[in-house]
Amino acid sequence: MFISFEGIDGSGKSTIAKLVDEQLKKEGYQTVLTREPGGVKIAEDIRAIILDKNNTNLDDHTEALLFAAARRQHLKERILPALKENKIVLCDRFVDSSLAYQGGGKHLGVNEVYNINIFATDNLLPDLTLLFDMDPQEALKRIDKNKEREVNRLDLEKLSFYETTRNTFLDLAKKYPTRIKIVNASKSIHEVLDEAMKIIKVKLNESK
Repeated sequence: MFISFEGIDGSGKSTIAKLVDEQLKKEGYQTVLTREPGGVKIAEDIRAIILDKNNTNLDDHTEALLFAAARRQHLKERILPALKENKIVLCDRFVDSSLAYQGGGKHLGVNEVYNINIFATDNLLPDLTLLFDMDPQEALKRIDKNKEREVNRLDLEKLSFYETTRNTFLDLAKKYPTRIKIVNASKSIHEVLDEAMKIIKVKLNESK
């Protein structure tokens, strides 16, 4: 099974992805926890270019194409092999992030970015996507408090960018209600994890 974790920066999705991975492993499931952009060397190298604070002149279209390129390499090297071994892949971001951030936030168009990524992934989408939703202002406050978090080029964006990105995520959830499930990310870590695990367990039971 392929499960992606989505949401704006500061929503806590990365933290919950790690906790879900730990919980599923305790219950005997074979899991692979990975992230985008990144997950394998070539994709991590592309990540470094995308997120470098010095690359302020990076064109938005170039950015979208770089994300898709990193995704393709990650898919071929890590995700598909794990799925063939019947493992549960837990991925911190996937196609929906590109649709929300570049398609919505950068105004490139959701359909246009979708077409780039369908080419990159051979039409593969997650079996389940957890969308960790919260108010962008509160999410940015979390980022400011987290001194250990990496500061990257996307952190230079204004509040309006994150508001548009969040709204695009919510539009995607309306468009794909079977795949994308919304989790209230403003609650405590324990409550968010509990809600996420309940959704995942339902999906796992359906696939048996």
